Amino acid sequence: MSLASPGNASALFDLKSASLTLVAFVLKTGNILALGQAMSERFADTPDFFSRDPVVIDLTHLASLDAAVNFDALVALLLSFKLNPVAVRGGTVKQTAAALEAGLGEAPDSHTAQPRGEPTVKTVVQEVIKEVIREVRVEVPVQVAVASTTMLIDKPLRSGQQIYAKGGDLIITAVVNHGAEVIADGSIHVYAPLRGKAIAGAKGNKDARIFATCMEPELLSIAGTYRTTENPLPPNVRGKPAQIRLDGERLVFDPIDI
Repeated sequence: MSLASPGNASALFDLKSASLTLVAFVLKTGNILALGQAMSERFADTPDFFSRDPVVIDLTHLASLDAAVNFDALVALLLSFKLNPVAVRGGTVKQTAAALEAGLGEAPDSHTAQPRGEPTVKTVVQEVIKEVIREVRVEVPVQVAVASTTMLIDKPLRSGQQIYAKGGDLIITAVVNHGAEVIADGSIHVYAPLRGKAIAGAKGNKDARIFATCMEPELLSIAGTYRTTENPLPPNVRGKPAQIRLDGERLVFDPIDI
């Protein structure tokens, strides 16, 4: 069995730069225990919210505090929520060194000239990271998913069923029964009784809304702001056509005349 010579390596593989879109996880605390509790509260009702999405850990907020971060614990926490941390950016020299020690990469904000000649693996990896940064350089607290697709469900949802419209709106033309859960990165439209859980703007889209022709939900959420049956809906929308929207950090309930 013959092996490929170095001159024939290009026939077996190529190393190229790539433009990728990653989510930036903006870290605002070095307390991993508190962070885990906050994430559990935020995603308690959507345990399968992420699907091994690659993320860059943004340390900008912690850099000014020179806060220490246990990156081994942080990586384990993010993996437990099905987030796949691949690199850090915006940290101090000490923070970045700790991240590299934990096996993460560094995503620099600057672009340096590439050496001439045949690229090494390290050079190509650096180029890939630079392409990634071009996609995630805008500094925002939360990466907001843009509603670009629509999912249509025309069958009743039973207790225990979960529907997630990733990256778009969700339209349902049948009843959402108690114990069912409907989730969308955009808005949720239910042209039937809504009796289960409805979570709109799941990835932080504060412009998302929830519409139903019969508003009787167990739980409502828009961009992380929740309301459950422990706090009953206003009489003018309970069991009636209504829409739910977010005003700052407050859910607003508006009746709809049909």
